[in-house]
Amino acid sequence: MSADRIETQIFGQHLQLRPLDVRTPDGLRIAAQDWAPPQTANDRRRDVLMIHGISQAFQCWFKQFSGPLSQRYRLLTYDLRGHGDSDQPVAERYYKESAAWAGEVQAVIEAAGLVRPVIVAWSYGGRVALDYLQAAGTRSISGLVLVAGTSCANPAVFGSGTALLKRMSTVTNLSDNIEATSEFLHACFARPIPQEEHDLMLSYNLRVPPAIRLAMGGRAAAYDAVLRSLHVPVLAIHGSEDCFNLPAMAEYTARLCPNARVLLYAGVGHAPFWEAPERFNSDLAAYLDSLP
Repeated sequence: MSADRIETQIFGQHLQLRPLDVRTPDGLRIAAQDWAPPQTANDRRRDVLMIHGISQAFQCWFKQFSGPLSQRYRLLTYDLRGHGDSDQPVAERYYKESAAWAGEVQAVIEAAGLVRPVIVAWSYGGRVALDYLQAAGTRSISGLVLVAGTSCANPAVFGSGTALLKRMSTVTNLSDNIEATSEFLHACFARPIPQEEHDLMLSYNLRVPPAIRLAMGGRAAAYDAVLRSLHVPVLAIHGSEDCFNLPAMAEYTARLCPNARVLLYAGVGHAPFWEAPERFNSDLAAYLDSLP
């Protein structure tokens, strides 16, 4: 194993990654993970930046970085500010401004040396990706995949699950936090997941203080202009049973983007990449291979 690589174990599977310590323009340390195997100088593996949703962590992409996708493409994950191993300031100012999220993404891209990456963004991660594109311009990426990704703040495209997220953001004791977070995780899936998967997700969700979850909500989502300016291919993957961001969210994205299409997964909830990983990985690979 290379000196700059470390080993981690998830569900008994031994994995190697190259950790990156990133500093944002507003002074936060961000933990990023490069899953590409050691490369030769002539390697032209496509760069893919994966951005998770609210209260999550890089481990949510396990079913992507633990398999063949990490051999074919350079997958880069990271923990959002306030999440996982990244810094967790509780002051609202770190979470309310679009520029702060844009600067975070730019800092990760620069630290990893990514070149016009494809961004794959889940749920709230869609907002973070669009924050970045507003600042950096749409020519900064080669493609965009929104996975149940948030692209507007219209109440009509949000489902009943948002009430669970509000509850998670206002709990005041550990017992209520565990109960609310567990209920939130169950609602992310159309079908029950194995207990060990639920336990892993619960562990990294609970690392995010309720105050940070609360601070991330209620900010403006004026992304129409950037969506209309996106001339790279955009893929919106959505579960038909998503009770957080309704399928109408994906349809909204597709209406505004000049070159977008929607893949609707029947019988799947808010996390298609976890609930239907084989289909998701195949669809993502086909999309990546279709790009110029």
